[in-house]
Amino acid sequence: MSTTITGPDGKPRCRWCGAAPEFLDYHDTEWGFPVDDDHRLFEKLSLEGFQSGLSWRTILAKRENFRKAFHNFDFGRIARFTQRDVNRLLKDEGIVRHRGKIEAVINNAQRALELVEREGSLAHFIWRYEPDAKQLAKPQTASTSAESVALSKDLKKQGWKFVGPTTVYAFMQAMGLINDHVEGCAMREKIARARKNFKRPGL
Repeated sequence: MSTTITGPDGKPRCRWCGAAPEFLDYHDTEWGFPVDDDHRLFEKLSLEGFQSGLSWRTILAKRENFRKAFHNFDFGRIARFTQRDVNRLLKDEGIVRHRGKIEAVINNAQRALELVEREGSLAHFIWRYEPDAKQLAKPQTASTSAESVALSKDLKKQGWKFVGPTTVYAFMQAMGLINDHVEGCAMREKIARARKNFKRPGL
């Protein structure tokens, strides 16, 4: 089976973006572009945690509701959430109402504040784990890497939750630490250029 499909503009795309109408825009405008904004990085880590056991389509469809419920993933605000906020979120039909995952986001927001205090920014810390492209598996054939295992282990050691190696690898794919668009995908070269011009935090 081909790893690409033909997009509406006649150009090839990664096959997965044809699985749902909303995937094409996400594939073309977000997935794989490098990100150094702390709130966006925290949002993606949180949403990947919520996705555990579910489909990304479910999470993407609810993303705006998540953003509203969690104050655009401002972890400074989320870190101050109380049991009243947990109860509010458990009643919010617009998000995934899973107590463990909701409490994990609040916990992780507190850990993120501690990390920023130590490291200067979440981005500075996370981009240290950018894999060497030469060491990576063929695009979209792996679900973890040595770096995702290492980052997962480090976050867990700091007290983060719902950050297993597979969750972290999906996060790295989406946030541009890896260019995992398949060979032949029209976006692969665009992402390569964006990564080349991207100023790594802390460098």
